[in-house]
Amino acid sequence: MTPEEKILWAKLRNRKFKGLKFLRQHPLIYDTINYKPLYFIADFYCAEKKIVIELDGEIHDSQKDYDERRDEIITNAGLRVLRIKNGELESLSLVLKKIEDFIS
Repeated sequence: MTPEEKILWAKLRNRKFKGLKFLRQHPLIYDTINYKPLYFIADFYCAEKKIVIELDGEIHDSQKDYDERRDEIITNAGLRVLRIKNGELESLSLVLKKIEDFIS
């Protein structure tokens, strides 16, 4: 885990956030080819609310097209994606509010 993922995971794990069960580094299977699953790894996933939370570091600045396509595939699977930039974690309370608003 990145330092930012550790910070957010400390607040999400063990149903600490709104009593919801979050998983980290969870595979999201979106297709199968020759009996092999195609999948993405979600930073954080909540099945109860059908949401994926992605923490975006600097690498994501250079892969916007990939991220948009990935989000589209995940959304087509019936999930919602919330992207949070690593820098936003400087105000953890605002990030948690953003997640709460997204879930509502």
